Amino acid sequence: MLHLRKLTLSLITGTALLAAPAIADDHAQAAAASVAVPAAEATAKTGPALWKVADEDTTIYLFGTVHALPKDIDWSTSALENALAASDSVVTEIKMTPEIATEMQQLVMAKGVLPSGTTLRSLLNPEQTAAFESAMGKLGIPAEAFDRFEPWYAGMMVTMLPLLQQGYSPDDGVEKVILTKAGSKEQQALETIAFQIGIFDGLPQDAQIAFLTQAAAGIDEIKPMLDKMVAEWLEGDAEALAQLMNEGMTDPALADALLYARNRTWADWIDTRLDAPGTVFVAVGAGHLAGEKSVQDALSERGIETVRVQ
Repeated sequence: MLHLRKLTLSLITGTALLAAPAIADDHAQAAAASVAVPAAEATAKTGPALWKVADEDTTIYLFGTVHALPKDIDWSTSALENALAASDSVVTEIKMTPEIATEMQQLVMAKGVLPSGTTLRSLLNPEQTAAFESAMGKLGIPAEAFDRFEPWYAGMMVTMLPLLQQGYSPDDGVEKVILTKAGSKEQQALETIAFQIGIFDGLPQDAQIAFLTQAAAGIDEIKPMLDKMVAEWLEGDAEALAQLMNEGMTDPALADALLYARNRTWADWIDTRLDAPGTVFVAVGAGHLAGEKSVQDALSERGIETVRVQ
């Protein structure tokens, strides 16, 4: 089975859903806020990777993002600033509106809550329960805080909360900064938050439980692992980032659903967008623009050349 904890960290560089976790319990909110520890600062040498797709009258920039970052990481460059300034519109994975957190909260309550009479821990065997409760203890959260939620949501929180507690924040994520810089430019989206939640909610229950228990067992490794990914992203080393992401991805069907099928869909969108004139800045998780079966690979299969500009 695919190493779901590694994939979830990969999706922090690949799925905007993780940029706005709907912390559904006051205990979780308090824990995330009360023990925040600033992450070590990193310095970009060349800057995160930027690509361009163009024809006679259309230019589409492709920029790989990280949806949550520590404060004060300097990742912007003149090439990025110029590309954004030249663009007529900005395209992100989901539309980042002021209402997005409320919308996600509503969707989680509709999709991520277990039936009455069933609790999260009732789905786990004793070994899984012990791992989960140990992780909750490390986070300073009562184990019962997530009892009413499905395993996919609890697994997402077990992955995200150590990052939030140790300095990572969606408020410092790349999309937030880009959209602020974009000002009044038109904003578009490739997906909806409902679609992204549906990916996780649609996982078989055994896969969801594996996701949760792997995240719980490796809770101490979560931040160091993401730190490595961010370091490669800052260096602009897309291949090294892809190698880190792809370690342990042994379930082709699941990887396809969560990453590769979406890359193909986005390549179709770019292909169609080339038919209209203008300049577009596409900012999506860096995981989609790295390694085999990336957006660039899907574009190449369609005979569309992608040029690295940073």
